Amino acid sequence: MSLDAKLAALISTIPECVAGGYVDIGSGMLLAVKTVDSHPQEVIELVAAATADLFAGQNITMIEKLFKKARGVPDDGHHYFQEIVVNSDNLLHVFLRGKRYQDYVAVFVCRRTANLGMALTKARMAMPELESAV
Repeated sequence: MSLDAKLAALISTIPECVAGGYVDIGSGMLLAVKTVDSHPQEVIELVAAATADLFAGQNITMIEKLFKKARGVPDDGHHYFQEIVVNSDNLLHVFLRGKRYQDYVAVFVCRRTANLGMALTKARMAMPELESAV
């Protein structure tokens, strides 16, 4: 199954999910996107850049390096930030870093009325299937 088809199938399993995407934060490319509602093209085009900033922006990488230094942990490429949840006025945004591919991040956007715990749990359950489609 293609990445696009897998993403489309998986967003239907996440409560009140209206959009999903798969981002390569190393290259800054949006590899797949599926939306249920209409979203402005400008917003979709910025998803990859915003996701890369959240997980690999200059300040984030500096924080990770400082934590590693303070803890005496070698800088082996491991990332501390694995999941980020953002609540906006109308939506719930769930960002999950891949386990197999650390430079890939899934983005799931749900209506604000979705149960956060269920949305996060279902998004986590979707990750192995999404990664297998890459």
